[in-house]
Amino acid sequence: MNLQAMMKQAKKLQKDMMDAKEEIDSTIFVGTSSFVTVEMKGTKEITKVKIEADNLDKEEIEMLEDMILVAVNEANKKIDKETESKLGKYTQGMPGLF
Repeated sequence: MNLQAMMKQAKKLQKDMMDAKEEIDSTIFVGTSSFVTVEMKGTKEITKVKIEADNLDKEEIEMLEDMILVAVNEANKKIDKETESKLGKYTQGMPGLF
């Protein structure tokens, strides 16, 4: 394979990687925990927090904080899984690129 063909292949690979990353970044991931729902972009920017509770007392606030934490972490795991699924084939042997 000549150098020009290798460069062309590298550019295509780079474009494919960037397209996959853009797709992930624009996808909304949802994490839930009991009556808390968190929506997050693939960039890990939280776009929505929804709490389905009419009245909360002090004890419930602490529980709610824990539920938000669980929901956010679930959404983050989904983003990481999707990123690995779509970009892992490009980064084999080079962990931590995305």
